[in-house]
Amino acid sequence: MPKIDFHALFDALPSPYMVLDRELRYVEVNQAYVDTLGRDRDTLLGQPIFEMFPDPGESGRLLRASFERVLQTGQPDTMALISYAIERPASEGGGMQMRYWSAVHTPLFGDDGQAAFIVQNTVDVTELQTLKQQASSEAPAPGETSLLQRVLEVQQANLSLLQETGELRDIFRQAPGFMAVLTGPDLTFTLANDAYQQLVGHRPVIGLPVDAALPEVRGQGFVGLLQSVMASREPFIGRAVGVSLQRTADGPPEERFVDFIYQPILGADGQAAGVFVEGSDVTDRVRAEQQQKLLLDELNHRVKNTLATVQSIAAQTLRTSPDPVAFKEAFESRLMALSSTHDLLTASSWRGADLRDILGAEFRPHGVERYKLEGPDLGLSPSQALALGLLFHELATNAAKYGALSSPEGCVKVNWTLADQRLVITWTEEKGPKVTAPTRKGFGSRLIERSLKGELGGEATLDYRQDGLHCQVILPLKPAA
Repeated sequence: MPKIDFHALFDALPSPYMVLDRELRYVEVNQAYVDTLGRDRDTLLGQPIFEMFPDPGESGRLLRASFERVLQTGQPDTMALISYAIERPASEGGGMQMRYWSAVHTPLFGDDGQAAFIVQNTVDVTELQTLKQQASSEAPAPGETSLLQRVLEVQQANLSLLQETGELRDIFRQAPGFMAVLTGPDLTFTLANDAYQQLVGHRPVIGLPVDAALPEVRGQGFVGLLQSVMASREPFIGRAVGVSLQRTADGPPEERFVDFIYQPILGADGQAAGVFVEGSDVTDRVRAEQQQKLLLDELNHRVKNTLATVQSIAAQTLRTSPDPVAFKEAFESRLMALSSTHDLLTASSWRGADLRDILGAEFRPHGVERYKLEGPDLGLSPSQALALGLLFHELATNAAKYGALSSPEGCVKVNWTLADQRLVITWTEEKGPKVTAPTRKGFGSRLIERSLKGELGGEATLDYRQDGLHCQVILPLKPAA
């Protein structure tokens, strides 16, 4: 079969045809178009149509609006009747002559699936309009006026329908939830609103099958779900479903969470012709719920730990303070120390507490002249802060009862250093009364054994010297998170 010369075919078409690009510049015209308008082809090509044939009035506005609809929707647009003046040939006296046209504008698509060109085919219907004008002064031929009236009614109906369609498209495009229409057995994107485009990173999807437009979702089960909706003709509803999307050209896949429904679009034969996709991006809500659950789990963990600590304090205090009054005083004092450390941790959103602040909270009631702190700023983890807070409380309480803080001239020096991934804290009491080693283990000794050695992997030594207590704590370095 011989090949068809489509350029020659286009040029030989009997009615006027032209092709415009997206900037509404002439790309091609056929011979009938040149003959009708009386313009040279080379004069037209590359020129904007509204510069070659300006019309600032209603006709120009309607024609431009029709072109814009084609470019925006990718759908053909028909103008049943439009008046547009063209130049009268010089042989007929020159000047401008009003003509009436019926026009069809058809999109041609580019590689990105968007309308790249507009093909216009026009039919001169000036004689019908002339018949209408004559009808007011003389009897028209049977059927001529009614024919023209029907044409005008169709034109008006088309304009009303286009306005309604435009309003619906604006609602669809601006809807807060994402929406898309997939048609055919290969699930080709026909429509997608702004929210859907934002979800998928503003990629060109119109005119592409879903697995080609969104290749990263192939192995995530969504294409299979769409195909099952087509086959079963039953909708599918998803709640907080995770999907990995390539939202930027060079970026990594991003996890999003969506609520959605796949609704089959049924044709007149009852078979599924496509799928309507509608939903919303609920990523922020899901992540907030995940964070809330994490916080609740963490709070539950902390409450259990705190209750265990309180239980241990009560048991140890009761063991060393059989007298109810003494028990109450010691127990409340230790709870206040625990509370003070909790306050420091809460101020940092439980990320940790500074060692200097923990020591300051214990010494502050005795006056700044009674203690001296030396060492670098150091953040402790919550578990380290709680254990050391209780230990310092016991040391400060003993110093106030029996040691350096019980005498007017006494003072306590605490210094700490970091070396070999270890924290070394030295507690030294000076100018206090003579101290002697206790004959039985107290709360502080048990705290050292249980918390420092058992839970934190540290160690502590107590040296009851003639001039005051000397305590050294060595703790594996584990800064606050």
